[in-house]
Formats: sequence, structure tokens, C-alpha cells
Amino acid sequence: MGIFYKNLDEQTREFMLKEREIDIEKGSLYISSRLNSAGKSKWAELLKEAIMSHNDDWLANQLKAGGYMKSHEDRRSQSEGIRVTRVRVPVTAPETLAEGEFNRYYARGLCARAIAEGISEVVVCRGKQVKQPRRESQVMIGKRINAKALLEDLRKSQGVDPALGIPPGPNSGLTIYLP
Repeated sequence: MGIFYKNLDEQTREFMLKEREIDIEKGSLYISSRLNSAGKSKWAELLKEAIMSHNDDWLANQLKAGGYMKSHEDRRSQSEGIRVTRVRVPVTAPETLAEGEFNRYYARGLCARAIAEGISEVVVCRGKQVKQPRRESQVMIGKRINAKALLEDLRKSQGVDPALGIPPGPNSGLTIYLP
């Protein structure tokens, strides 16, 4: 089950779509290396449809049903110099990708909406229960974050953990909402 997004409504979706368009125009739309060639070619449109009408669960299901994930990937290790081994892509990869990227656009869209509405901060919350919450995630719940700073951080940190730590890495279950 995906993340619960408290402010996921038509207004937030419009801001999310604008954020996706910014990335497409800049050529910075994140495309996971775990997507196969068919998945890479479909990703932008699947993401758009998820933003317009669905959620991260739908996006993950589309990735699975379409067979858009690689079955294996190369992993580099430092043992005996730099060694490359072939490993299976985790079965949870579609959910991790879908949650992470949908949540990132939700957070960006919600920050842009907050700014447009004259709201200076957003609030961190747990949008999904996790079996073993990370201590650093627990500490963030209820924290107020400057919407403009978070938006700027998320715009420049595609594919990497944002400097402000929201969202704080894969599978954290954290998201934001309007105060």
C-alpha cells in the first residue's frame, strides 16, 4: 500500500504537473537505471498519468504489469579491487521507484501551491506505516519546513537524497502536508 497524501487534490495535482513539465523542459526528469528500455520510454507518460489521476500504488502496478523493470543489474564492490557482479533487482523496486518519485512530485507540487497561496511552511508527517521506522525519520515528524527552500532543494536533487532530507530516502513513509 502506497503513501497517504493528505493534500492530494486537483489543485495540488496541477502544481505537480507543472513541476514535471519543468523537469522535462530542462531535460532533468529522473529515469531510474532499474527501468528497462521499454520502461524508460514509457516512464514520462506513466508518471504524468499517475499525477493527473492516480497515485503511487497505481504507478507501481503499471511498472509491474507492463514488465518495465530490469530483472538484473550490475553491482560494484570494493573486494579485490573494483569488482562487478550481476544481481537480481529487488522485487520491491517498482514500489520504491513509484513511491519515491510520486512523493517527490507531490512534495514539489505542494510546496509550489503553498507559495502561491502565501503559506510559508509545510509540515512533515508519516504517510505510510513502516515496519522499522528510522530514528532520523521519526525525529522529522511534525517538523515545519520552509516551502520555498524545500521546493528549491527538491528541484535540484533528482535521483539523489535532497539536502533538507525530505523525503528522507527510499521507503521512509514520510511526506508533507499544508498546516
